[in-house]
Amino acid sequence: MNFRLFLSGLLVSCCTLAFGAKVDSLDIPSAVMQKNLRAVVVLPNSYQSAGAIKSKAPYPVLYLLHGGSGKFTDWITKTPDKMLLQNLADQYNLIIVTPEGEALSGYLDSPFQKDNQFETYITKEVIDKIDNTYRTIRDRKGRVITGLSMGGHGALYLSTRHPDLYCAAGSMSGALDLSITHWKIAPDFAKQVAPQFARILGPVGATPDLYAANSVVNMADKMKTNGLPLIIDCGVDDFLIEPNRELHRRLVYNQTSHDYTEHPGAHTWDYWENSLPYHVLFFHKILKANGVSMP
Repeated sequence: MNFRLFLSGLLVSCCTLAFGAKVDSLDIPSAVMQKNLRAVVVLPNSYQSAGAIKSKAPYPVLYLLHGGSGKFTDWITKTPDKMLLQNLADQYNLIIVTPEGEALSGYLDSPFQKDNQFETYITKEVIDKIDNTYRTIRDRKGRVITGLSMGGHGALYLSTRHPDLYCAAGSMSGALDLSITHWKIAPDFAKQVAPQFARILGPVGATPDLYAANSVVNMADKMKTNGLPLIIDCGVDDFLIEPNRELHRRLVYNQTSHDYTEHPGAHTWDYWENSLPYHVLFFHKILKANGVSMP
């Protein structure tokens, strides 16, 4: 009986692997930074099915950014449920891309470091490579972006500065203020982070203030002008909760429509695993309204 159960389990696993979403690793070299970078690409099972191939149907794309101490593989290796992205790709029939953002890049173009030009990399080189490699909807109406921590900042930063590229954006536990004096962190942690930000933004207190200029907490008015649907959440025990609350307050004050939620939890993968499905559902409704969601 135990052997039969083992065989049954093995068959179920094989079927899941055979008919579930496919995970690709894609080289996306950066000409602007002169280095080789990679991304994980999750393709829903329907993308590879005979019907989809025959019709050559294009798919919407979710760009999912990692955090400041992470790398492009985090979203498929660090969630407690290792099938989270595959299941979401299959459930909503969309392509999920997790590009490389390196450590504390801010997903911005540094005026000081030629090897930290991640705004240009994500918005030009990554999107171009994905659109020319896979059957994607090559229009903002089929492209959304979100991320965790630094990736939450990056998703709001890139979408606010490039509203022509995305139809919606989100942030989970976002580092929405690059001034670490507004983070609830221990002095030792602050000493580790400060030099890395100084590398890309220069010294604190310099003129112009690049920390303030590049912090999405200060971009509420531009978000209102753009009118992109936004979903923002953070755990109540997260050390980044105050910058999230501050952006929420500013968006309420200037009457920018947005979805803001605080959940139990801290800066953890358990929190982000719970948060991501809400973001994907939020995006699915927008993609459906745009007429680009796959059945």
